[in-house]
Amino acid sequence: MRFEVPQFINVPDKLFGPFTFKQALYLVGGGGLIFILNKTMPFFVTIVLGIPIAALSLGLVFYKPNGRDFIYMVESFLIYSFSHKFYLWRQREPEPGAQDVTHIHAPFPEEGSVPKEDKREKISDLAWSLDILDFDE
Repeated sequence: MRFEVPQFINVPDKLFGPFTFKQALYLVGGGGLIFILNKTMPFFVTIVLGIPIAALSLGLVFYKPNGRDFIYMVESFLIYSFSHKFYLWRQREPEPGAQDVTHIHAPFPEEGSVPKEDKREKISDLAWSLDILDFDE
């Protein structure tokens, strides 16, 4: 008995001519918004607001930066714009009475100096590598 294996499952189906369902939805949505603007607003306002709407809907359909859909870039922009920003490094003077934490870390060795080798570290590294390797195969 032969079974047919599906091919190209990650390629979306073209439903409306050369457009996928999502692309057709973007085009119809943009055109619908421009149509509603045309019926409710004066012609000048329709032109001023319609051009960015048309550019966005056409960008969502045809523009693919780095091979990805433009909607992912718009989504990332909106998430970044409206989320809290987290900064990791903000150097400032220590507050009075703050605990001194400079003694916790060992100082960096001087440039050109060779660090001392600890034989216990070598033995533990060797034991670890022997535990990892599988010699049965």
